[in-house]
Amino acid sequence: MTTGKQRRVVITGMGTVCPLGLTLEDVWAGLLAGTSAMGPLESFPAEGLPLHHAAEARCFTGEIDNFGPLDAEKKKAIRKGLKVMCRESQMAVAAAQRALHGCGLGADQHHPERFGCVFGSDYMLTLPEDFTAGVAKCRNASGGFDFQRWAVDGMPQLTPLWLLKYLPNMPASHIAIYNDLRGPSNSITVREASGHLAIGEATVTIQRGAADMMLAGATGTRVHPMKTVHALQSEQVALGNGLLENAPPASWSRPFDKNRQGMVLGEGAAVLVLEELEHATARGATIYGEILGHAARNAGDARGVGRKHRAMALALGRALEISGLSPDRIGHIHAHGASTVAGDREEARALHDCLGDVAHTIPTVAASSHFGNLGAAGGVVECIASVLAMRHKTLFPLLNFQIPDPECAIRAARAGDPPGDVFISSSVTPQGQAGAIVVGAWDMPA
Repeated sequence: MTTGKQRRVVITGMGTVCPLGLTLEDVWAGLLAGTSAMGPLESFPAEGLPLHHAAEARCFTGEIDNFGPLDAEKKKAIRKGLKVMCRESQMAVAAAQRALHGCGLGADQHHPERFGCVFGSDYMLTLPEDFTAGVAKCRNASGGFDFQRWAVDGMPQLTPLWLLKYLPNMPASHIAIYNDLRGPSNSITVREASGHLAIGEATVTIQRGAADMMLAGATGTRVHPMKTVHALQSEQVALGNGLLENAPPASWSRPFDKNRQGMVLGEGAAVLVLEELEHATARGATIYGEILGHAARNAGDARGVGRKHRAMALALGRALEISGLSPDRIGHIHAHGASTVAGDREEARALHDCLGDVAHTIPTVAASSHFGNLGAAGGVVECIASVLAMRHKTLFPLLNFQIPDPECAIRAARAGDPPGDVFISSSVTPQGQAGAIVVGAWDMPA
């Protein structure tokens, strides 16, 4: 199904699982109230680690009622499938089911072949306890691990379907199977940029006529025994020391603040239901916003080190170009807001490269100030937060922003700032891969 005119893509459903809650109402209330999701690390023992606090999605326990309203058949299928889902996949399915329920789609209002799914994720890692029994079987008389015994004695101790829990294409697979989505499907594993890239690919899929509806989402975590160690080894993580010594953990995530000390580690998942405009209006769907522009770019130096500033500037610029809007039409910026010293400075430079002088006058928010780095999920959660701000016609403040950094010339959002009718958002990986989107309110003027 193709037409000569550009097919418009709108948002008709949203769902999230994040440290602020399981419902859109919980997330919005937490943002307005300035709630920090930081708390003691409970997912795994933190003894021996320098980090003892994180932004866990404590609201998500994996119980079937976390997945929103379900009919009996779907509830049975999801409950049965939980054993072959890691936590990231479980959160992804929950966010998707909540978004689908919220979009009000009737069983006879779409063709399965015209409904697809693009889902982003981080790299997925197994849990140490998955190998405990196998390792125990391979101990020698002195208690050491005998690798020569692993194939015969150790491997058989693994759960037969163990690998299915950790394949990064499984979120999209589970969601498509449970909901009979037979349209275009893809999985994206580009760390923090995955969410923006999933939205962009889903949008293009609808625009080219290959689908009428798409689920676009992402799931990720930094709260994991191995991923937490990876972050501590390779990135600047807030530990509550230095200038923030004795400061409460709720104040650790402070994007663009002069005294920021690093990112907070979090987890979550989020999903948008994207739909071709005429298809949405024909079924009387509630429209939350329209995807006006999107882009993906990457940049690195000769040594393979990511150039985050350059990648974000290119992605933001191209997304704005596709939208056809001038920088002064942007009502607010939803920043990646890593809260690292170098990362925030690079992002601020990228915003100025893209938007020019108005960059330091446009209100800037960062939901990451409430829950830190959610990995791949962050970009979609941030998009939902900004869509909610436009619907409520007010911005939430940039949490923990107290002292401006002269090298981050942004205008931090304050409570009550108008969100405008267009926002721009981007995210970037340490390797210099960036995604960006421009979203307009549905009631924005021509």
